[in-house]
Amino acid sequence: MPLTPLRAALLAAASLCALTVPTRAAEPRLSDGKVKLAVLNDMSSVYADSTGRGSVIAAEMAVRDFGGSLDGKPIEVVFADHQNKPDVGSNIARQWYDRDGVDVILDVPTSSVALAVQQIAKEKGKVLIVSGGGTSDLTGPQCSPTGIHWTYDTYALSHVSGNAAVKKGLDTWSFVTADYAFGHALERDAVAEVKRSGGKVLSTVRAPFATADFSSFLLQAQGSGSKLIAFANAGGDTVNAIKQAHEFGIVQGGQTLLALLINIDDVHSLGIEVAQNLLLTTAFYWDRTPETRAFATRFKEKAGLMPTMHQAGVYSSVLHYLKAVQAAGTDDAKTVVARMRETPVNDMFATNGKIREDGRMVHDMYLMQVKTPKESTGEWDLYKLIATVPGDEAFRPLAEGGCPLVKAAAK
Repeated sequence: MPLTPLRAALLAAASLCALTVPTRAAEPRLSDGKVKLAVLNDMSSVYADSTGRGSVIAAEMAVRDFGGSLDGKPIEVVFADHQNKPDVGSNIARQWYDRDGVDVILDVPTSSVALAVQQIAKEKGKVLIVSGGGTSDLTGPQCSPTGIHWTYDTYALSHVSGNAAVKKGLDTWSFVTADYAFGHALERDAVAEVKRSGGKVLSTVRAPFATADFSSFLLQAQGSGSKLIAFANAGGDTVNAIKQAHEFGIVQGGQTLLALLINIDDVHSLGIEVAQNLLLTTAFYWDRTPETRAFATRFKEKAGLMPTMHQAGVYSSVLHYLKAVQAAGTDDAKTVVARMRETPVNDMFATNGKIREDGRMVHDMYLMQVKTPKESTGEWDLYKLIATVPGDEAFRPLAEGGCPLVKAAAK
């Protein structure tokens, strides 16, 4: 057929349409047109300083550093107080996922709450990234295909601190343990590490959550004759226990104190005179590198305190999540988590961090000791680095956690 002027015009128009119109209907990048992040933590009790409003500030900083929007829509950050109660946390999570269009829940200190929320996120196919909660069961028997454990866990704290203490000759232990899921998991993992390293456990005692008086528990630990007293608790409980141990002269009597989980805000609250020489393990310290110092300076301007490892972990996890959503072109939970696993974590929090099949984000951990008053040069100059422990050594081996996802992948 000859190419008439009319036919040539029609062919040109068709070619233009082929260049400008997709071959199939374009799907929205985001399921509801926006990304909504939700920080769920303790805003009013013993973990409020180590997580609380500071974790919200960290999430908001990450959103701003990312650029503030996705697909032309502002990224929203909401938050709530779970009051350290699994039922309260579960109700908030269900409402956020079902009604409020939340894409990812973040932080979630208090292991019993984190376990409950992870089950809900798993049922609904939604993302949960835990920074504040500690139980290693989150990446063990209770693991989830859309759950990520970012900052630390009870295995890493116990392994790094326990192994180092026994090697220093502190080979007999007694425990003062918080009587709930986190404390039980921390004690369980620490006892296993002490025995594996050749030490002995002489006594354990369980203290109620948020107790004010540790005297009877400390006296039992002191009476055991152990070389080391380990506190398997956190937040205000750890602060109160160490303060009262100092008042009782336990360290002066020859026993060493070890906080299996303590944050820089806790040490700052205790004061360096009381906390000096305390051994601890952490995932983050503000004065470790130029990058950590730059982040911490910005954070302190907004929060008034230096960031804890939980809050630094929230910042890191939010930034990594948003980059994954952008790269994947969708906020579909499984697609985003898959992209997060494919991409190394490189920021002020972690170098070449990796997210395993069980949801564990593996990164270096740091054994620290609280400085003495003579060693410290300022209000927040509190820690000295004793050892850097590579992530693959610090965290539980993948095959030992009992995660059903790992077992299924191995078949």
